[in-house]
Amino acid sequence: MPNDKRPRRLIALAGLLAVAAVASSVHAAAADPGDPAAGTPYLPAPTGAHPVGTTSLHLTDKARPDPWVPAAGARELMVSLWYPAKSRGEQRARYLTPKESELLLKSAGITSVPPDVLSRTRVHAYTDVKPLGGKRPLVVLSPGAGWLRTSLTSLAEELASSGYLVAAIDHTYETHATTFPDGRVTTCATCELGIEDFPRRAVESRARDVSFVLDELTRSPLVDASRIAMAGMSLGGASVGETMLTDLRVRAGVNLDGTNFKPLPASGLSRPFMFFGAPAAEPSWVRDYPRLTGWKRWFSVRGSVHTSFTDYDTLTNQIGVDLGSKLPGTRSVVITRAYVEAFFDLHLRGTPQPLLERPSAQFPEVRSCTPETQPCQ
Repeated sequence: MPNDKRPRRLIALAGLLAVAAVASSVHAAAADPGDPAAGTPYLPAPTGAHPVGTTSLHLTDKARPDPWVPAAGARELMVSLWYPAKSRGEQRARYLTPKESELLLKSAGITSVPPDVLSRTRVHAYTDVKPLGGKRPLVVLSPGAGWLRTSLTSLAEELASSGYLVAAIDHTYETHATTFPDGRVTTCATCELGIEDFPRRAVESRARDVSFVLDELTRSPLVDASRIAMAGMSLGGASVGETMLTDLRVRAGVNLDGTNFKPLPASGLSRPFMFFGAPAAEPSWVRDYPRLTGWKRWFSVRGSVHTSFTDYDTLTNQIGVDLGSKLPGTRSVVITRAYVEAFFDLHLRGTPQPLLERPSAQFPEVRSCTPETQPCQ
């Protein structure tokens, strides 16, 4: 997008970004999904003190060609932002479009439910609401391979309600559906290309995506550039360490059930890091945990499966699709929110967190692990 158009397209957050961004209407307007009791899929309400606002941004890195589809030209990204708002709005955001819901369910081979069912999901963030003022810590989220940035909405809403700015990135051509403001829907080209050494290349590419997004977002007067962290799920989690190694702005990171496809260097990573995942003996975590030379933790969650660290565990429970999780209702969301927020509160706000130091009666499913205690049940 030409630079001279940038200032006119920043209405959505009242000056949050003086950067190359386009407020996307795709997810901005949706009818209120209704009452969860009526059978509508829903995410649990955030527990923080602030109402939550959200918008989508369309960013183009003109200095970098798309790594997967060179014919597409410059690297384009869609980013969702969540932020603490001054007040609630009149319009809740849309979770997915009907087409995104259809493509996502099709990719998983789920045909027993209406294809648009996930587009009806009730979320709690509002569109067209003004952000609270003041500089705030920023958390970047990276989803799993194939999955959409909205798969981490429940975590993003929780963090925003507690005063964080949150940015989730769709890594274009790595998701089953990315919708752009002009109506284009890109799909998972990398799922079909048979790319040699794809996991390592994807980790490196995602690190570059994150750094570009940080370049754009840190121009905002609302972003405290000294307090930036990252969490990622699956392939997104695998990308956190690489991002921290290549971008010193990222002070702390969480890997949510992601295999570390690119090993941490023998020289180590000295900034705070947390592994949080299913109770399996993940060889890459066993290998890399000793290479974390700063504050570190490794937790496993009994009864969880890979989807338990996204919205998809609780949503599939609600629509009658069994993915193998033993965590009932919204329990997977509650657990993930609690530990990830505690990690960020400790390392971005300096607030002591007993939850990260000792077992909790509130979360008996969670076990502290080490390479020597694998598998950590």
